[in-house]
Amino acid sequence: MAMQIEGLELHNYRIFRDASLKDLQRLSVLVGANGSGKSTLFDVFSFLKDALTHNVSVAVGKRGGFRELVSRGQSGPIGITLKFRESSGKLATYELEVAESDGAAVVEREVLKFRRGQYGQPWKFVDFSQGRGQAITNEAAYGEPGAVEERKEFALEDPAVLAIKGLGQFKEFRVVSELRSLIENWHISDFYISEARPSAEQGYAEHLSTRGDNVAQVAQFLRGHHPRVFDRILEVMKRRVPGVANVEAKTTEDGRLVLRFQDGAFRDPFIARYVSDGTIKMFAYLVLLYDPTPFPLLAVEEPENQLYPELLPELAEEFREYARRGGQVFVSTHSPEFLNGINLEEIDWLAKVDGFATLRRASESERLRRLIAEGDLPGVLWRQGLFEGAGLG
Repeated sequence: MAMQIEGLELHNYRIFRDASLKDLQRLSVLVGANGSGKSTLFDVFSFLKDALTHNVSVAVGKRGGFRELVSRGQSGPIGITLKFRESSGKLATYELEVAESDGAAVVEREVLKFRRGQYGQPWKFVDFSQGRGQAITNEAAYGEPGAVEERKEFALEDPAVLAIKGLGQFKEFRVVSELRSLIENWHISDFYISEARPSAEQGYAEHLSTRGDNVAQVAQFLRGHHPRVFDRILEVMKRRVPGVANVEAKTTEDGRLVLRFQDGAFRDPFIARYVSDGTIKMFAYLVLLYDPTPFPLLAVEEPENQLYPELLPELAEEFREYARRGGQVFVSTHSPEFLNGINLEEIDWLAKVDGFATLRRASESERLRRLIAEGDLPGVLWRQGLFEGAGLG
């Protein structure tokens, strides 16, 4: 099983002054009124990826600067904590604090640690502050009887660079390398229908991009290298979208690649430019969700847009199946129909309290558990306003 985030804590990150989620499932569906923090929560994942790919100064700058990113009325630091299960099954904790120094964002503190027993002091494999710190060099000895930590001092060239970026390049730091790889390969969808329609330069792509602008290349790859997967996508498309008999990625005379949808009632296929938003979006989601190699983390906002409500419970099950195959999934939604395909344990809801966002697991509500046990569906209960503070938005 791939690495999984089991807990998330946020401090002074925009609307999240002090919020946490525990015991995260492989599929986590977020509900909440507009402005309750769903997009901001997804932005946390993007922030970590930006900070790792570039540095925290670039990540903060993309969000308007430190003053715009830190919670209203707070001076910092901004804190993000991930609890994750690494490949050997041990629970690890990654803590990142970002502060401002002389007008620039810096890594105030960065710690990666394992818990040593129920009460012992943790093994801090990485402990850095503003570009300087220590890392344990005998990581493999963790948990061995009588093992003594062997540490080494390190210095980074830039206090805005994450230690896990530098140390993650070396094989002796296995867990650091795993965490770095996990974050680097997160897929935070920013899908735009308009970008999936135009023809594109012929090329090679194995995975759908975050904006969906390479769907034709990925379809071509799946058809050539994973024909069973592509046939399955076509089978589902035919069932979901009446009239669709075939989809192909066709090269034009000028060397560009276009998607063509064959409607059984017409002799000639339609290029993507002339089919409905819902048809394009459904095909793109199927290309994403049937990917033979799932992303370690997939985040998608409001997948219900442009889709018929009756298709959403099946789409919810496909997100769950994606998570079962190895990718952890976060989805935000405003759709009761989508929620009706979700288990109560998979739902987290956001609400504002005194201007800041709170996070709560739906299954913690005794009333919701009782109503679900009596046969009610989550989407129906949400529509009735029983998720306090999480309106239809």
